[in-house]
Amino acid sequence: MAVDKDAAFTLPRGATGFFQPKDGPLPQTDQRTFRTALYAAARASGGRVGEIEEQTYPRTFHTATVIKGTGECVVLCHAYHPWIAFAQERRNWYTEEFLAPPPWAHVFADLGFVVLDRAQLILSLSDIDTSVLTQGEWREVRSYGISTLGGVLFNAWS
Repeated sequence: MAVDKDAAFTLPRGATGFFQPKDGPLPQTDQRTFRTALYAAARASGGRVGEIEEQTYPRTFHTATVIKGTGECVVLCHAYHPWIAFAQERRNWYTEEFLAPPPWAHVFADLGFVVLDRAQLILSLSDIDTSVLTQGEWREVRSYGISTLGGVLFNAWS
């Protein structure tokens, strides 16, 4: 399921990882499906799966690596929504350090994930629909100096 690059991105509830207990728990990205997609992607790339690190508070995403030859690609999987992004190195948060999806990224889309490309991830928050964000979420966004979609989605608020 590719995202129309010309369509405005709309942040759903839980995109930041914050939630109000009265609103109920956030959805969870199925980790088993992520692992299945990860191993299928590694096979499609001719590589292998490296380290997998599950999301822990305050990070909003799982990380894994696909190793091919002497290089590796970091795969980011949002913990609450089925979004996939790619980076060159592991970090606790990202702002603009995203890579274009590799040729084998379609495997994630085939298994129901939304593969976000670098152009989407570096979109300014002023260019996306942020109407769902609460005052508390905006306070965190401002205090961390987050200005991009990727910065909101792949972060470690602490």
